[in-house]
Amino acid sequence: MHIKTPPGIDHSPRWKQRPSGSNWGDFGADDQAGRMNLVTSEKVLQGLAEVREGRTFCLSLPLDFPGGNALNEKRHPPVLRPTLRNGHPNMNYRMRDEHSHLTDVLCDDLAILHLQYSTQWDSLAHIGQLFDANGDGIPEPVFYNGYRAGIDIIGPNAAADAGLPPTATAPSTSAARALGIENMAERCVQGRAVMIDLRAHLGEQRTSVGYDALMRIIDHDRLEIESGDMVCLHTGFADALLAQNRQPSAAVLNGIGAELDGRDAGLLNWITDSGLAALISDNAAVEALPAGHTDGCCAALPLHEHCLFKLGIHLGELWHLTPLATHLRRQGRYRFLLTAPPLRLPGAVGSPTTPVATV
Repeated sequence: MHIKTPPGIDHSPRWKQRPSGSNWGDFGADDQAGRMNLVTSEKVLQGLAEVREGRTFCLSLPLDFPGGNALNEKRHPPVLRPTLRNGHPNMNYRMRDEHSHLTDVLCDDLAILHLQYSTQWDSLAHIGQLFDANGDGIPEPVFYNGYRAGIDIIGPNAAADAGLPPTATAPSTSAARALGIENMAERCVQGRAVMIDLRAHLGEQRTSVGYDALMRIIDHDRLEIESGDMVCLHTGFADALLAQNRQPSAAVLNGIGAELDGRDAGLLNWITDSGLAALISDNAAVEALPAGHTDGCCAALPLHEHCLFKLGIHLGELWHLTPLATHLRRQGRYRFLLTAPPLRLPGAVGSPTTPVATV
């Protein structure tokens, strides 16, 4: 494993000191792409070189999975509704009337989406931290590369301005003016990816995976992870969601699938040193939730803090990896071409995605 060292630190007027172990400024004072900068044209060519069969895999769950809100009480399934046309629902709408002989029958709809309900990307505006970026001894809410809450990432103060809108024309009251998901979309998100098949080694039971366990799997399967690779973790969790057919049981899901131990310092150091550009899992958060003992301090989501806040590593969650992982293992392979852009939705802090693997 090796990582290409970016140019020297480019200090930003937004911060005087950066978090320990972070790469703020390494890709430029105003960088909003983070480690996606490592997905270069060379990485795209490396991904294309992994295409031998011309076979494709859809890595997205149906976007109405998991179903309900047992997995996350704040997020709800998508709502599909027809648009309105001449005072009528625009679904199976017949253009013909008494004044014409048109034969068209039209359907047109809209969607109300919780953007991180199903298969998704986290943007770098998804998780920030209280950190003394000013160097004055007073921590303030900041995000990757020192972008500021209330200035670069804005939102409402009133509960009435959050949640589902009372009307379809309600104005937007929040936006990531920096670090929004559109920055990721504009980079296309295509390159070489690596599958780490945790399920094949650890089974389907809930397991916390730290550095030592992960290294044993990587060594056993002779995996090589290089700078700019996107790393996928197969746990089987998404299969359990599909089996529950949109009626998820939290009691059942809490016992299924491996999770990374975000409190393991060795694991976090490996994420830094490996140079991986994105970290993706088929479970709900990549890392274990809850993350373990904190003594009432520090980040509740330490791997999210390390990846999104410190290093600018986008996280993918709730991907459907089993068919691909099974095929790769049968073929004795672990690398593939991944194409996975999010929605180019300015200001969004997360996005659904329909990733495609090509082998």
